[in-house]
Amino acid sequence: MKFQFRLAYYMFGLFLGGVFVIWFLKSKATDRGVEFCYFPNCRVLKDLRSKSLEIDTLAQRSIDQKLVTMDDVRNSLRYGDVDFDKSNKDYRKGKIYIIEGKTASNEEITITMVNYTNKVLLEKIEKK
Repeated sequence: MKFQFRLAYYMFGLFLGGVFVIWFLKSKATDRGVEFCYFPNCRVLKDLRSKSLEIDTLAQRSIDQKLVTMDDVRNSLRYGDVDFDKSNKDYRKGKIYIIEGKTASNEEITITMVNYTNKVLLEKIEKK
């Protein structure tokens, strides 16, 4: 058999195998709500979202003044960026994390959270 035909058969089989794997993994992920988080930013945000949330008085004041909403905080915890230069430091028997996100009106906000073993404290919300 010529090299061209062997290459064509190989590429066709590789294509079918790739389609099968993508279809299989996608159906598994959507059925069970599985989220693939391998990068540090995604893993930290997923850990913060998975724990119960307590709101400090300073953060509650920002929410009460309608500077931000809880939807803005939730969206920042899903799509925001963790500032690792200022984060992951010991703070009040937990670890502090600084998350940069955006509001629904596309204004930049900075959220300060303290991650404990069983809960997360929303300490401060600031607009830039």
